[in-house]
Amino acid sequence: MQRRQLNWSLLTLSSGSLPLLQTGCASRSKRRGHVVVIGGGFAGTTCARQLKKLDNHLEVTLIEARPTYTACPLSNLVVVGQRQLKAQNFNYSRLKDDEILVIHDHVIGVDPQKQRVVLNNGQSLGYDRLVVAPGVDIAWNQLSGYDEKAAQIMPHAWKAGPQTLLLQQQIASMKDGGLVLISAPENPFRCPPGPYERASLIAHYLKRYKPKSKLIILDAKDNFSKKPLFLEAWQKHYGDLIEWQGLSSGARVTQVNAASKEVLTDFDTFKADVINIVPPQRAGKIAEIAGCTNASGWCPIGASTFASQIQDKVYVLGDAAIANAMPKSAFSANAQAKLCAIQIVRNLQELPPINTKLINTCYSYVTPTQAISVADIYTPKENIWQPVAHAGGISQPNAGDLLQQLEAKYALDWFKVTTQEVFG
Repeated sequence: MQRRQLNWSLLTLSSGSLPLLQTGCASRSKRRGHVVVIGGGFAGTTCARQLKKLDNHLEVTLIEARPTYTACPLSNLVVVGQRQLKAQNFNYSRLKDDEILVIHDHVIGVDPQKQRVVLNNGQSLGYDRLVVAPGVDIAWNQLSGYDEKAAQIMPHAWKAGPQTLLLQQQIASMKDGGLVLISAPENPFRCPPGPYERASLIAHYLKRYKPKSKLIILDAKDNFSKKPLFLEAWQKHYGDLIEWQGLSSGARVTQVNAASKEVLTDFDTFKADVINIVPPQRAGKIAEIAGCTNASGWCPIGASTFASQIQDKVYVLGDAAIANAMPKSAFSANAQAKLCAIQIVRNLQELPPINTKLINTCYSYVTPTQAISVADIYTPKENIWQPVAHAGGISQPNAGDLLQQLEAKYALDWFKVTTQEVFG
């Protein structure tokens, strides 16, 4: 019953409150302006389409280098052959129907003073407001020995696409009795429960096809998202097939040697057949080019507006933003983008920003047919996104197969509904 009530609260907040706010903004929109959105993921594409829904007088341009977007949610199922990579691919044809100009090119410069964006083809675009939603980039060489060349031997697969297929191929071709090693980084990084979902699904594959094998997680943290639920699932489904080691046991990876397929921790050296390095990350490069990052490599924002705290008339969304307690997830990015679009329209109309709460729900597979989840509601307080006390929750411990199968269905339903809303 508590879970049902929580889900109803989340549904009301996400499907009821925001559309009412959107209608209010759209009806008052009379002035024109040009908003340029850089980045065509869940955050940027949602924001571009939402801006047009709120104010059809706005000129909206989306700049995304890739003509096809490959979504990360559910891509761990691709790693173990339970899903095709093409099911993760989406294009931008529907944005043209919304009268949004879509440009497939790289942004090589941003001039916040002149309010202009420079493209690789030499084109220069002026803007009234700029939205930067570049996702994450790998912080190459922040982990000693891990660079783009090393990633071809020790794949990160943290950007869905060729790396996903490379990791899939390595696991499929590994001999029975081999060792798979996953290195999980310190926070923050994209999809905090992602390494542990991946470990679960790889363990399921090994148990079925390579039962003499083993998987070790070397973690730079002692705690991680949904840890009790993951540990419970691992014990139930995989026994001693998965071994997790945390920071307090000296498991933080400090160096890698791709040539010898070894990783070094504070106290030990590990050699494995397949090594999946989830590396340190930072905001996408264009955020740095736009001058929106601080010393952390991420982008400080005003919590309720997502306006950059460094550059005027620039907004930062999704994984690149410092959203405090809100995790770097596709669900968060989608919710943030809707609110940001409202704030931009109101800002162009010289109206004050609204103050509202946002939600995040994150599903993680523990087998190909069973999942667990966490949900929270967040509110901006003193310019920081903080969780609302007693408003969130995680899946019920010892929930049983039926409930976890339902959670897996919910995960698929969320993906279908959200990608249809964003790209369809």
